[in-house]
Amino acid sequence: MLADYFVNRPVFKDPVFRTRYRMSLNLFKRISTDLCQYDRYFVQRSDATDKVGLLPEQKMTAALRMLAYAEYLRAPTTADLRRLLAKAERRGFPGMIGSIDCMHWQWKNCPTGWAGEYSGRKHIPTIILEAVASYDTWIWHAFFGMPGACNDLNILAKSPLFDELTAGRAPLIQFQVNNRAHSLGYYLADGIYPRWTTFLKTVRNPTRPKEIEFAKTQEGYRKDVERCFGILQSQFGIVRGAARGWHKEDLRYIMLTCIILHNMIVENERPEDSDDELESDDEEDNNMRPRIAEVWEGPTGRDFDPVGRDAHHMNGFMDRYQQIRSEHSHSNLQEDLIQHFWEFQGNMSI
Repeated sequence: MLADYFVNRPVFKDPVFRTRYRMSLNLFKRISTDLCQYDRYFVQRSDATDKVGLLPEQKMTAALRMLAYAEYLRAPTTADLRRLLAKAERRGFPGMIGSIDCMHWQWKNCPTGWAGEYSGRKHIPTIILEAVASYDTWIWHAFFGMPGACNDLNILAKSPLFDELTAGRAPLIQFQVNNRAHSLGYYLADGIYPRWTTFLKTVRNPTRPKEIEFAKTQEGYRKDVERCFGILQSQFGIVRGAARGWHKEDLRYIMLTCIILHNMIVENERPEDSDDELESDDEEDNNMRPRIAEVWEGPTGRDFDPVGRDAHHMNGFMDRYQQIRSEHSHSNLQEDLIQHFWEFQGNMSI
């Protein structure tokens, strides 16, 4: 690392350093100097056996990597949700915050004793990644490590995807379509996922014109996450090929590192004015199509608890748990969005 970036004549010049560290070398050195003066942890020291410890550059690099985990591998904030919801409305799906699916990564060096558990229908050991991606292929949720013999429902049962929402700590999303109010954002999903309020599935064997148009568009937008998997594999050959590691935890670090780098690339290549375009169109367009979905800071517990109990109370927890898994609400959401999208397509064609 020192030879690559921190000697007088490094292997990689400033542009490469900026790409990796998201800052200039001069700024990095200034921060490192200030940290060493503020906290002796960052100063290189010897232990009781006179073994020399890590350099300040190494410790700061490790700290920046941990910060990258927080920034580039996290759930969307309120500001993020507003941007995602604005884009979803422009696509005709108010309340949508991404699409969800799973990807299998072949495990070449899977221990023999685990081969049966990790082998799916293709009889090849794999490890599964569950991911939620938005329209720009940014990965907002990554749950990695489930055996390849599991299906998407098994993974969902173990996934922390809705933990914050069930606990009442997620931002509150509300939107109204077809004159009916809804209080949960949703993900586009394929047929194997359950009929929950938080999933919007396609129409099986559509017959009416509005159902046909809805199904075609839903299936197209749902491929955002599949497109994300393709980009991830094309960018990083280690994910495209079979995993050669022996330890599952090492493979988890590799996968999450690739996802973080992928998100950094997405952010770097995103046009600077893209958010502004999503937040505000021209005045005439805003008057014709007012904002349908709104989002506020949590807690969500107050919205779900009809008798006003504390969000952390068990009854409130169960109210939210059942609300998320309501098949009736799923049917209402699907019906409302089919009608809304049909009218949306008609308005767009005028």
